[in-house]
Amino acid sequence: MKWNFLWLAAVFFLHSFAQQDQKPTDGTAAAAAEAKPAVDSAKPNPVKPTPASVAAGKKAYGLDCAMCHGKAGAGDGDLAADMKLTLKDYRDPDSLKSMTDGEIFAIIEKGKGQMSGEEGRMKPAQIWDVVNYVRSLSKK
Repeated sequence: MKWNFLWLAAVFFLHSFAQQDQKPTDGTAAAAAEAKPAVDSAKPNPVKPTPASVAAGKKAYGLDCAMCHGKAGAGDGDLAADMKLTLKDYRDPDSLKSMTDGEIFAIIEKGKGQMSGEEGRMKPAQIWDVVNYVRSLSKK
């Protein structure tokens, strides 16, 4: 566990450091570069929530998300606890009720707050599988 945390902290630090090196130096260009693209919340999920999609999403979630969001989606992962983060409990139907699949996709892809995104590590279809899996957690 301790080595996993150290490895993840190192990856997060290097990812953050690499992004800092790419920032422009003039104020106008910097503001434009740091602005995240608008989230297409109306973006429909092209991947049907079939048992195969949910299973693939569960596998990807277990590898990339569970360390923070918890194995069952309760927001109680080891890394979140170590970082003293309070995360949503995806088992609660109200936790994602106000979010579209497009918004969830964008958060997984681009990241949010201290969460780094999966862009470049996961293909879009894999991210949609994770969206389907996360949605399924509140239906159990």
